[in-house]
Amino acid sequence: MRSILTCGFGGMLLLALSCSQDEQSAAVSEVSPVSPIAETPTTPAENDSIALNSSSTPSPTGAEMNWPQWRGPNGNGVALAGNPPIEWSEEKNVLWKVPVPGRGHSTPIIWGKQLFLLTAVPEGATAGASIPLLDSNQVFGQQRSGRGGGRGGFGTPVQAKKHDFVTVSYDRTTGEELWRRSARKETPHEGMSGMGASEHGYASGSPVTDGTHLYSYFGSRGLYCYGIDGDLKWEKDLGDMKTRNAFGEGTSPALAGDVLVVVWDEEGDSFIYALDKNSGEVLWKKPRNERSSWSTPSIIEFEGQTQVVVNGTEAVRSYDLKSGDLIWECSGQTANAIPSPVHQDGIVIAMSGFRGNALHAIRLGHKGVLTGTDAVVWSHDRGTPYVPSPLLFDGKLWFCQKNDGILSCFGATSGEMFYSQERLGIRGVYASPIAAGNRVYIAGRDGNTVVVENSTQFKILKTNRLEEKFDASPVVVGDYLYLRGQNTLYCIGETEG
Repeated sequence: MRSILTCGFGGMLLLALSCSQDEQSAAVSEVSPVSPIAETPTTPAENDSIALNSSSTPSPTGAEMNWPQWRGPNGNGVALAGNPPIEWSEEKNVLWKVPVPGRGHSTPIIWGKQLFLLTAVPEGATAGASIPLLDSNQVFGQQRSGRGGGRGGFGTPVQAKKHDFVTVSYDRTTGEELWRRSARKETPHEGMSGMGASEHGYASGSPVTDGTHLYSYFGSRGLYCYGIDGDLKWEKDLGDMKTRNAFGEGTSPALAGDVLVVVWDEEGDSFIYALDKNSGEVLWKKPRNERSSWSTPSIIEFEGQTQVVVNGTEAVRSYDLKSGDLIWECSGQTANAIPSPVHQDGIVIAMSGFRGNALHAIRLGHKGVLTGTDAVVWSHDRGTPYVPSPLLFDGKLWFCQKNDGILSCFGATSGEMFYSQERLGIRGVYASPIAAGNRVYIAGRDGNTVVVENSTQFKILKTNRLEEKFDASPVVVGDYLYLRGQNTLYCIGETEG
């Protein structure tokens, strides 16, 4: 059993749609729930939103009690309510687990009783089929010397086969599949090289929801709006993307009010789009001086203005949500910018870690080019992440080094170093860390998830192992932790007795 990248890419970028309905049903019930989640909703807001055919507008607190987008309700990787277990294993506190179809590392999102994820199913795949792991000598976009593939280890892109691009809804209380929708069946125009060819497939971004509609983005395979019950409302084709060294695609859309934001950074002409969430109409489209990048936008309200902040190799940039006009930009990131920015108290923090290390904390309220100005309140040049996005929680900033289980913690607004480059004891991290129940959870590619104390002192509370490999980021709603592996979706919660 086994899931790249939140990240939106991960994280980056998984169930067999080619089998019969009977085979699919059998696959879903292959592993019985240990103990169903209590049907009583966690909150009144959730109670109002669990009906599949509900067309009512969610309450203002609805999003806060759910996990409506890749990095959670506030975009910083934090579950604002809930207390999931600290300890679990295959024999303890696994409420249910089900096989996931196809390939893709889309981090799930949750609204009410529904858990949604994206997947790309290769033609001829079968439910629960094993997915080969990346060679232990490879890391994203690289291959260590002596293993072939030429300089950088990119090699020749592997020819793609036909895929079915699918959105799946599960009942988060039982793991039962509620519905699935095929957006498109086609052979991707671009093969993949390096890690992309061996594992992450073509469905790495996460969907996003407002509680009434669900937006599924498959990059070059289009953007799709569904009702919460799976009815297709509209679709939009933005073209074919060409990525650097055929690494693949992996950003997620962002939602702010009635506006859906999509970043289209590629080797050709790059853009950022704002679309009407109700119709798919393009509200504005702005060019970006960027090549391929995989960062999901962050939506930030500041002094009455909604800013769309996007990481990038050339610069971190902020756009006005209403007009698309550029507000500010700040250069200094590394190549292949992937981590999404986080924000608190009028400060946005962006970082990257490919062939270098860069972290900049930028104070909002400025305009123009901010590089080298006092708008950059603090910076750091060691131990920053390549794929995982940072976590900002309780005034603290956590981030991993490169794609490794090595953790640092800083004061988010002050830049004070609490601890740096502490080893977690896990091998390989693509998933982004999250916070819940006053703890930090970090899932590894080796099947281990480490629980770290929320403290200025480094302390591991527990290391939990499952028979899976995790690249999608953890998700928490209420007292339940959801982990999408390469082949399996888990629900973790306290079991009776």
